[in-house]
Formats: sequence, structure tokens, C-alpha cells
Amino acid sequence: MRKIISFTSLKVRILAMVVALQFAVPIYAQNDFEIAKNVDIFVTILRELNAKYADEISPGDLTQTAIDAMLASLDPYTVYYPESQLEDYKMMTTGQYGGIGALIQQRNNQIVISEIYESFPAHKSGLLAGDIILKVNGKSTEGKSTEDVSSILKGQPGSSVILEIQRPSKNKTMSFNIERKEVKLPNIPYYGMLDNQVGYIKLDQFTERAGAEVKEAFLDLKKQGMTHLILDLRNNGGGLLQEAVNIMNIFVDQNTIIATTKGKIPEQNNTHQTRMPVTDKEIPVVVLVNEYSASASEIVSGAFQDLDRGVIVGKKTFGKGLVQNVIPLSYNTTMKLTVSKYYIPSGRCVQNIDYFHKDTLHQAAYIPDSLATPFKTKNGRTVYDKGGVEPDVKTDDLLASNVLLALVVNNLIFDFANEYHANHTAIPEASQFQVDDEIFRDFTNFLKNKEYTYTTETENYLKKLKQTAEEENYFNNIESLYNQMTDKIKEEKEADLMKYKEEISQYLASEIAVRYYYQKGRISNQLSTDPDVQQAKSVLMDAKRYNSILHLK
Repeated sequence: MRKIISFTSLKVRILAMVVALQFAVPIYAQNDFEIAKNVDIFVTILRELNAKYADEISPGDLTQTAIDAMLASLDPYTVYYPESQLEDYKMMTTGQYGGIGALIQQRNNQIVISEIYESFPAHKSGLLAGDIILKVNGKSTEGKSTEDVSSILKGQPGSSVILEIQRPSKNKTMSFNIERKEVKLPNIPYYGMLDNQVGYIKLDQFTERAGAEVKEAFLDLKKQGMTHLILDLRNNGGGLLQEAVNIMNIFVDQNTIIATTKGKIPEQNNTHQTRMPVTDKEIPVVVLVNEYSASASEIVSGAFQDLDRGVIVGKKTFGKGLVQNVIPLSYNTTMKLTVSKYYIPSGRCVQNIDYFHKDTLHQAAYIPDSLATPFKTKNGRTVYDKGGVEPDVKTDDLLASNVLLALVVNNLIFDFANEYHANHTAIPEASQFQVDDEIFRDFTNFLKNKEYTYTTETENYLKKLKQTAEEENYFNNIESLYNQMTDKIKEEKEADLMKYKEEISQYLASEIAVRYYYQKGRISNQLSTDPDVQQAKSVLMDAKRYNSILHLK
């Protein structure tokens, strides 16, 4: 029989949560009554279900469902974390978790290691990308999801986990007894000099010490001769607001306002400003952003723009201007709660969607200036609250070819990289490594008899044409022409590997590089061919253009 929890303790737990919320926000007497009434109704329903429902129930699961549904009606960032998700909570706040340091993916009903983090237990134990996890602690992973297996791999540092894996490159089964460690994903996976003048810092997240680490990297690059900086915030989903302020402190004067937060409780509204003397307020800076740069990334890029301290290059940012606090609850549970909105130095908020009012206006990809409120930067430039930070220099959207997408989705580049790594003990430095004609020829040979079908837009149009022609009784007259066109498209698709050789080779090179040099290798290998990075360098090295964008004299 399943153990049934005490409803008295459950009611106490829920009432304790209510009391905590009452202390956190001023609630009108009517709301106070509504909360008490509905908590009593909820507990009564749960008690009746437990006593009379035809099948056995899990009160904990039902309560979790109720909580998740309640929070889902608010915004995506207000989230409840039960005790079982403690490691996810730690990961969210510190970038740390107890585990082995590996990414996994599901493939053909199997769990496969997709990437290894350098210097962590999985790496030191000898696990490799491509290893198939057959068992964890003696239990089969067959039919398990990545979430199921990930939750087992995570655990208290110092505890052990036993993995039985199959290594396709060796065609054998191996066993690993791995001690879990504290895994801290780096805020900065890579930094370095792009040439004799331009330094580059890739910042992936804003967890603890992000500001200090950016400063350390910045000073190191200065020692190497850096006179211009690219700060890459692409795909950075944000993190701690204070770390965003700390990063801005490197580039702007002490006591400069970086962000203000405003919410329901006036006493908790705050002005966040730099506290320390500036490190370097003269060096030209370009900040790279894209549609996945969010939250703290938007505070930093928005502050650079509003203070006219640097040029923003890339795509319009995500548009998350909401601030969350982490609220400890009873029984080792926590809740991440949206408490306010933040405003960058010009006074604008970058929030894209009004979740409370379900406002869909700001979900549009383009908002005309006439529907947006204008604000002024420090030097008098006009900027708008269009839900996100709009770059000063926009870069083109580069869509991958259909053939490359098919090769990636079908894991064929992944598999070839694993095979290449198994047969080659070393490659040149990641920044120098390229896929030459010989490697590409090996790759095309590898693809023989492999399935990677894909449908082009032209084929879709032809399919619609045939359907319409059949409906209108024209197809018999054009069938010969239709067949000629489909045959020609098939012929062209067979030539796609060579047609898109450069694009495929660049992606393949980065996938091979990560096998030898891990995350740093992937970034280093891609820099020389990254069009956004090249645009950033172009802006930095053209002083006249750089100054004109910022209205500098």
C-alpha cells in the first residue's frame, strides 16, 4: 500500500505558505478571506478524494499539479520547486549542481551522452560523447526520458553512481563507477584575443561571481594588448541582477544607475547602481546580442546603449524585464516569484509581453515607432520601449541549409565526429582546425547508405501545385513537366553536399573540435567564421563609424 500523508500536516503546510505570503505582500481583508476560504476548499477536496476516490491517489502529485496550474496562469518565470528538484534550484541560483558533468540526449529510445564538460567527473572517468547509457546503478534506462536519467545522475557531491555504457566506436560494453562532484558551469566558457587589438569575452550566464570573472578576463586581455573589446551575450538567458551591475561597473563610473526595479511593494523598489571605481571607461566596446539574450543580458546591453558606453550589434533581444526573488518554503521547497519589473538607465522597460493582461501587442516581431514610447540616451539618441533591446547595428539572419539541418537532426555530423575522434589522437589547435578536402571526402563516404531525407520549400510548392492541378483537372496535361521538375530537384539535392560544402565543413569542424578541446574549442573554432563577430570587429576598427553611432565627438 502507498503511504498516505497526514492531511493535518498538509493543511498546516499550505496554511504556512499562505501566512508567508501574507507577510510578503499587503493583502486587503477581502483577499485575506478569499485565500483562507479557498485553501479550506482545496484541502476538503483533497481529503474527500483520498477517502472516497475509486483508485488510490497520491496527494503529493495532486498538490503539485494544482500548484503548477495555479502558477502557470501568471507568468512563465514564477515556478515552484519541490524538494526533489533541489539540484535544479541550486543550478538556477548558483550555476552549480551535484552530478557528473555531462549532457545527455534521447535517441532511438536510448540515452546517449551528447557532450562532456572538461575537468569534471565524466571527463576524468573517461566517458565520451556518443557513449550509450545502458544502466544507471544497475537499472536499465530503456524507455526512460532524459529527465528521468538526468535526475538519477544528479545527486549529493561525494556520492557515487555506476554507469554501464556501450561505446559504439569500440563495439563493447564498459562500466564506470563515478563519484559525483559539485559541477559549476562556467560563466565565461571562453575569452581570448582575436588579433593584436581586439579582445573577446563570451559570457554564458550571470551566476555568482560573473562580474568578478569578467573583470579578471578583461584585465588579462588588457595585459595581452587589448585596445578594443567584444562582449558576447548571445544566447545568454540572464541570471543575477547584481552581477549585471557588477559587470557595468567595469566600464562606467561609480554611482552610475544601471537599473531600477518597481513592483507592488513600494518599500522593495530599488535603484541598482555601481559601487566601485571604474576599471576602464574609455575602451571601445561592442556588445553582441540575439533573440535569446534575456534578462540580465538585457540590463547590460541596455545600459551600454542608454549610457552610450558601447555599440550593440546583432538581433533584437528577447524582452524579459521581470525580476524574480527566490522564496524558501517549508519542507525544503522553494518558489521563484516574479516581484517587479526592471527599468534600464533611460527609464524604459524591456519587458515584451504583459502576461497579467495577456497583452499580445508586444508579441509582434515589429512594432512601429508610432506605437512605442521614445526615450533618450545619455548623449541624446532616441531609443524605444519595443520589448527588448534593439541593436544599433543589425545583422542578417543566416538560415542553415536544408541539407545541414538534416545532417544535424539525424545525428550524422555527431556520429562522424565521434568516429573521427576514435581514430585520431590529436588535431591542431581549435582556432586553427579546419575540415579539409580529405576529411570532407571521408565524411561523404561515411554518409553513403545513411538516411537523411529532407524536403525543400520548392518540393512543398510542387506538391501543392500537383494537388491543385488534380482538383482542377489540369494535372494530366502537365504531368510530364511536373515529373521533369521533380527529377531535376532530386538531381540538385544530390549535389547539395558539395553546394553547401563550406557551411557543412564549418559546422563539422566545430563538432570535431569540441571532442578534443571541449566547450572552449567549439567557441574558438567558430570565431573566425562567425559573421556577427566579423561585423563587431568592423564596427570597432572604424573609429569614425563607432563614434557616430554613439554621437561621440
